[in-house]
Amino acid sequence: MLFSNFLFPESRTPEDDGRVIRETLAEAQLTDELGFDVIWLAEHHFDGICAYVDPVSFAAALAVATQRAKIGFAVAQMALHHPTRLAEQAAVIDHLSNGRLILGLGRGTAYNVYDYQGFGIDPAEAQERFEEAEAFMREAWRGGPVDHKGRFFTLKLPALRPAPLTKPHPPIIRAAASEHGMIELARKGEPFMMNVQSDATIAQRMDLYRATLRSTGHDEARVTDLVRQCWIWRNVVVADTDAEAERIAVPAFTAMNELRAEMRDRVIRDQGLAIAPADAGKGGPPARTSLEHGLVHGSPETVARKLAPIADTGVGGMIIQFRLGPMTFAETERSLTLFRDRVMPALR
Repeated sequence: MLFSNFLFPESRTPEDDGRVIRETLAEAQLTDELGFDVIWLAEHHFDGICAYVDPVSFAAALAVATQRAKIGFAVAQMALHHPTRLAEQAAVIDHLSNGRLILGLGRGTAYNVYDYQGFGIDPAEAQERFEEAEAFMREAWRGGPVDHKGRFFTLKLPALRPAPLTKPHPPIIRAAASEHGMIELARKGEPFMMNVQSDATIAQRMDLYRATLRSTGHDEARVTDLVRQCWIWRNVVVADTDAEAERIAVPAFTAMNELRAEMRDRVIRDQGLAIAPADAGKGGPPARTSLEHGLVHGSPETVARKLAPIADTGVGGMIIQFRLGPMTFAETERSLTLFRDRVMPALR
């Protein structure tokens, strides 16, 4: 199993932005030094829930500030990106990182309408923009002239320069927030990234993913290979004792979710606009905001025991967010180090 750090740092005020960005760079360098496999980057705008906001520019910084860990988007909000520009940027980062880039792609946020408003994009168009943009980028990365006429983009270029270092392009993986989205990717024979879900939902979806792959003609070797390319998101805080972990993790997790809802709720009050998330109306809080399902915390032994059911699914990797809400850099540093020293060996 592969282990990674999802850098999703919040900044509570504009005055904190620069400090948090610098601390996040230091966290990335520590993650690389500790031997984690991947550093994942988020994309959110205007509200401080992701201080560096843009995974593309931050990935370029990490490409020269780290040496070994792969650098992935989790995910780039494709509705907000021009495909020619992103195809070029990805190629440059692929060279700067010596082939360490992973292109995690998604249509765009399923919660925050103001992300789309700031870029003048209709959220209802996000999926179609995503599909058209990805198809164009794949064509451009193959080399040679491209003459594209689509619904959203009319693009003509002689050839993309530079071409990616990784051939034909850096690995692409899509996010699937819903069961339906996961099934569609399985039918295409593609891996996926799963957002925060309960252990029971994770196991059920991985079983359904395998069954769908088999039903579309993949043999067991290919099924196993695709499962090993999938990733599951978990929020994790490790401390020396269970009591210390609870003292740090529970208030931080609660505050993080409150901040993530604050701007969304304000826009709903002021504008009457909202995006209905895929898990709306199913009763109870969604897993991502639930203490029971959305947070894993404790001593190294406790965390290893709580994460074991995910390892048992055979999934290839965990996308782990270590710095939650207002946690300090020192608390995050200790959590990362304990995870590397005592949780990783137990799970592997």
